[in-house]
Amino acid sequence: MTPALERRLLQLAVAVAGIVPVYGGGMGVLGRLSDSGHFRYLSGLLLGIGLTFWWTIPTLERRGAVYRTLAPIVVLGGLARLAATIQAGELAGSAILPLMMELTVTPLLALWRERAERRLTAA
Repeated sequence: MTPALERRLLQLAVAVAGIVPVYGGGMGVLGRLSDSGHFRYLSGLLLGIGLTFWWTIPTLERRGAVYRTLAPIVVLGGLARLAATIQAGELAGSAILPLMMELTVTPLLALWRERAERRLTAA
């Protein structure tokens, strides 16, 4: 795979993955999921994270600092969600997609971005 093709595939993957936090955060901000002010605040953070990842798409090979900052924040949130799920003693179906995004997809995309940056700058 050429570095240019890898870059395009990574851009597509970030665009698709970003749908989850942008949609979920947006629905929370609009009050479609809860009327709680705290929930809306946290939804706004999620929306902001998703929009920031989308913002990086055109020049993601130059946005390493953004990924190295946001990915650990997302993973930390996922670990907190996982701890709450374990404490509750059940893995609710509604927690599976977010946990996969937070603990698998986001770190993998961040690692892929690092690889793509190395390949693009070497080319």
